[in-house]
Amino acid sequence: MAKQRTRPRQSSLLQSFNFAFQGVVAAVRHQRNMRIHLLLGFVVLIGSVFLNLSRLQLAIVFVAVAFVFITEMINSAIETVVDMITDEFDPRAKHAKDLAAGAVLVAAINALVVAYLVLADRLTHLSLDLVTVIQHSPADLTMVALAVVILAVIAIKAARRTGTPLSGGLPSGHTAVAFAAWTAVTFVVAGRQQSILVSFLCLIMAVLIAQTRVETGIHSLLEVILGALLGIGVTTVIFQLWY
Repeated sequence: MAKQRTRPRQSSLLQSFNFAFQGVVAAVRHQRNMRIHLLLGFVVLIGSVFLNLSRLQLAIVFVAVAFVFITEMINSAIETVVDMITDEFDPRAKHAKDLAAGAVLVAAINALVVAYLVLADRLTHLSLDLVTVIQHSPADLTMVALAVVILAVIAIKAARRTGTPLSGGLPSGHTAVAFAAWTAVTFVVAGRQQSILVSFLCLIMAVLIAQTRVETGIHSLLEVILGALLGIGVTTVIFQLWY
């Protein structure tokens, strides 16, 4: 009687996201160009929010920036596979690498053109009124703060080479985002009715998230504490400067 084959256990959705984030961290950690693109993309996206772009303009800028990231990661993947297949010079291998690098160049040029068409006029007529707009837009400011916290977590983990974006390592990303959200909510509801209650409930949720990271053994107490301090510190600085 033939032995029945067992199907491999499928990865959970969380594991799939974790593997995907590992790819992003690996690209940032090992590819200098990816770090440059990440820094420039971060500056452009933050600047776009502060310039009070329309939703359509912001979406166009975001897609252009994401397109550069995607092509750079595909380029890195192709280079890795080619180097794995052969260590000797092969015109076909060179051709594949050149094509991948060309795709990155096209994406970068496209991003520059989009940035010029969308941002040039805004930058020319930049005024203090734009600062006032962002100061009175807590939702946008909260999204900016959370994005900065997430990028900071990825950068720190990539530099320390410990853990994965969603599992282990210093600092705890879940805790950082949870306490960043609590800090943002505290700033937004300050002075309003039931503000203390709302802030306290958000704090409890953040603490529970941190507690689960420790109890499940994913993070140490120190990693959770540093994650909380990172989320609180970054969000506080952003809101103190702009809100």
